[in-house]
Amino acid sequence: MKALARIALLTMLVLFITISAHSQENLWYELNGKVVELYQQGRYSEATNVAEEALKVAENTFGPDHPSVATSLNNLGEIYRAQSRYAEAEPLYKRALEIGEKVLGANHPRVATFLNNLGEVYRAQGKYAEAEPLYKRALEIDEKGPEPYGGDVVTSLNNLAILYHSQGRYAEAEPLYKRALAILEEALGPDHPDVASMLENMVELYKNIGNEDEAKRLEERAKRIRSKSQ
Repeated sequence: MKALARIALLTMLVLFITISAHSQENLWYELNGKVVELYQQGRYSEATNVAEEALKVAENTFGPDHPSVATSLNNLGEIYRAQSRYAEAEPLYKRALEIGEKVLGANHPRVATFLNNLGEVYRAQGKYAEAEPLYKRALEIDEKGPEPYGGDVVTSLNNLAILYHSQGRYAEAEPLYKRALAILEEALGPDHPDVASMLENMVELYKNIGNEDEAKRLEERAKRIRSKSQ
């Protein structure tokens, strides 16, 4: 009888731990959703507090090397980056990238996300040499993914194009913009606001290289798209 009682107690303990872990997992998802909501609203101070709590919950619930921890690190990094707090964002992205490569594999789409975001931190600080290989690697991963013509590829193409554009490497930036535009037009249609955003990037490029006619043509098209979406 005592043995049975002990087994029952152990069973109850395991059940309690399972329920508790499940509750913590749900809490992490809830906090993560709140982080995204506050971030999109530009409420960065509040978002930071919630993101820090989400990171703690992730580490305590899943362990230090879990993909959910990497997600929380990335999200907190994004909040810092939006506030130009690059020195605080960089180590978070680096740790997220390290976890992603270790647990998910070097060619996982989420690794590409971490690479892109770390590249954005470097580009914003003018550290172009550090940013370029990250963008290139992210693009290579995205192109090998299940949707080689999807939004992730567009993001990588656009970020690499902006990097070249920022350095005056216009001949390298132009085909990347064009390819990103073609993907957007095919996937979303010619009058989608994201198409307008890409056109606006290209307008700046053509103005920089002195092709005023092409800049004007694309600028007028972008304005027409914007007017339709208002």
